[in-house]
Amino acid sequence: MEDIKTRLLASKPSPIPNPRDAPYRPSPFGRQPFQGVDVLGLKKRGQGLRSWIRVDATTGDSQVIEVDKFSMMRRCDLPARDLRLLDPLFVYPSTILGREKAIVVNLEQIRCIITSDEVLLLNSLDSYVLQYVVELQRRLKAGGPDDVWQPESSDFSRRRGGRTFRDMFGGTSADYLPFEFKALEVALEAACTFLDTQASELEIEAYPLLDELTSKISTSNLERVRRLKSRLVALTRRVQKVRDEIEQLMDDDGDMAEMYLTEKKRRMDSLFYGAEQSIAGYRSVDGALSVSAPVSPVSSPPDCRRLEKNLSARSRHDSTRSSESATEHIDELEMLLEAYFVVTDSTLNKLTSLKEYIDDTEDFINIQLDNVRNQLIQFELLLTTGTFVVAIFGVVAGIFGMNFEIGLFNSPSAFKWVLVITGVSGAILFASFLWFFRHRRLMPL
Repeated sequence: MEDIKTRLLASKPSPIPNPRDAPYRPSPFGRQPFQGVDVLGLKKRGQGLRSWIRVDATTGDSQVIEVDKFSMMRRCDLPARDLRLLDPLFVYPSTILGREKAIVVNLEQIRCIITSDEVLLLNSLDSYVLQYVVELQRRLKAGGPDDVWQPESSDFSRRRGGRTFRDMFGGTSADYLPFEFKALEVALEAACTFLDTQASELEIEAYPLLDELTSKISTSNLERVRRLKSRLVALTRRVQKVRDEIEQLMDDDGDMAEMYLTEKKRRMDSLFYGAEQSIAGYRSVDGALSVSAPVSPVSSPPDCRRLEKNLSARSRHDSTRSSESATEHIDELEMLLEAYFVVTDSTLNKLTSLKEYIDDTEDFINIQLDNVRNQLIQFELLLTTGTFVVAIFGVVAGIFGMNFEIGLFNSPSAFKWVLVITGVSGAILFASFLWFFRHRRLMPL
């Protein structure tokens, strides 16, 4: 990992010359933006260069290049809105777009453009980006020269040397896959691994905290659970987006057919080669006719038009056959996407189970708090009833404290009888209230 980081990011590379680019004119102000900030890959005013890591499809070698936005658009035949998805200054949801000559991938930290000849990856110090480059180089260099993808074969399980397709938990990708699918598989594997790692770390942190919260309800534990639930919701949203993106690709055969870049390039080259052969044959026939006899200017245009019609009809026929064949041979990509769909679905189920556990813990805590609240209400009810019974003694004392004379005041045992009668009446009244509460099931007595 340190070797690839040193080799790719040790020094600032020089931009690759592009003859199609317009000449660069420096800014008349002569100021350098972001003074004091040395961020690799940041846009520069006036030239808009951005640092990319290029991985060659043939050799698997990587190099750091600097290409401006418009050169990248012409190089990969992409609109500006697709390149905007890869801008690290903005946060966009995970996206996989199949275009005519490239596949735009934005999966977590992996932001790259995949063509049939190369992979252009935004230069970054992130460990997952460097791991992506190392793993892609390893898989490209591990494949031998006899690993040729045969798009005409209709066998669902193509094999070479007895090896079949395995998902990321079973080993490396199958050798029969074209380059763009190998690069896409490494990107999917990196994104799924990153999300699954975060989900596992969240699980390790969540379960002990939730168990501690159930045994001891405190403000600090509740705050930690609140922050953990916020992280869980954000991670679930990201995993759900990746899963939906893969599912959307699997449901659309046309989008999957657009991602067969190697096959489209091969058919386009064969089409151009056939057109050149037809033009060369026409020119040879035309030259022979011009030597033998003069050609009438009236008969020449129909021959040209007939040749153009033949080329046009052949182009339409090849295009239709290419589209039909690409739609038929999407089994490899569908199987690849299905494998990582299962992985993301497993991660999503793991997060869903964790969320359900948090919800169950919250329900348990709410039940505990409700129980404590009910106990407080019952105690308050008993205290209010006892206060009412004691108030009877105050009423009796107030009556006998009035300024008048009766014969009861002269009896020595009168005070004792008043206390006994008042106490017995209060006890009977309190017992009556308790019976009423039990009859109404207001408290478990």
